[in-house]
Amino acid sequence: MTNKILAIQGNHPSTLNPKTDTSIFLAKEAQEKNYKIFYYDPKNLSVINSKVEALGFFIKFDYKRNSFFKILNEQKLDLLKSKFILIRQDPPFNMEYISATHILDTIKDKVKIINNPTSIRNVSEKLYSIKYQKYMPATLFSQNINEIKNFFRKNKKVILKPVNSFSGNNIYLLSKFNLKLIKKIIKKHDYVMCQKFLPRISKGDKRVFIINGKVFGAISRVPKKGSFLSNLSKGATPINTKLTTKEKKISKLIAHDLKKDNIFFAGIDFIDQKLNGDINVTSPTGLKTLYDLSKINLAKTFWKELKA
Repeated sequence: MTNKILAIQGNHPSTLNPKTDTSIFLAKEAQEKNYKIFYYDPKNLSVINSKVEALGFFIKFDYKRNSFFKILNEQKLDLLKSKFILIRQDPPFNMEYISATHILDTIKDKVKIINNPTSIRNVSEKLYSIKYQKYMPATLFSQNINEIKNFFRKNKKVILKPVNSFSGNNIYLLSKFNLKLIKKIIKKHDYVMCQKFLPRISKGDKRVFIINGKVFGAISRVPKKGSFLSNLSKGATPINTKLTTKEKKISKLIAHDLKKDNIFFAGIDFIDQKLNGDINVTSPTGLKTLYDLSKINLAKTFWKELKA
């Protein structure tokens, strides 16, 4: 019989912010269901004699303590002994990340892994949105300088970001075509995403939560003064919000598609009722913030949908 163990592949807890972190919020709810929490860094994931093992530690989370976590004991764990594995490390989505998904692929039929490692590889967080471009602002995916130059000519003010960017990093707001900068970004990141700037971002975006093919609410994130970045990690302020009829319709469509592609947990973002093209599947955030704003506990929903 499978032990009540939740294994979390992620960044060390000391690097996390308990006030906002979704991984801790999910782990704490699992603790309430009497799961033991085993934490490991993907660097410590190995295959030994065909066994997928991780060197890590059992841990207990407590929001009431000054130190919000306590490491109980360090050990190596055969991951087949866990009932669930959460993939929660931050991008970049590089070869190390991809190699870890290939290793976890070998046990995904015996342990429930969220999100499915094959699906994480297949669902590019920005390129997946190509099929939803009619719901988005004018958007170009390319590394061709002439195509990018033409896009700037038509759209004037443009958001430019690598297709593998995350957490508001390496994102530029450009009022004119900057050949030197764009060449530098393409050289480092290959494909970029160019999108017509929507000035209503100053009023905030909307992060929508999708669990098991269903839409479960949203928060708005208002950029700090002088910024166009709505990421909480970049100083944005979260506020309660409701989805419009249009946003609900688009969200349900994407939720349906993600479930077909074996993505259990995701976050999508809107600006001025337009999808911004970020389909967050590697490590979606915002559940703790939603709870603090509204007392809606989607960590309970998460585990209920998994029948934990």
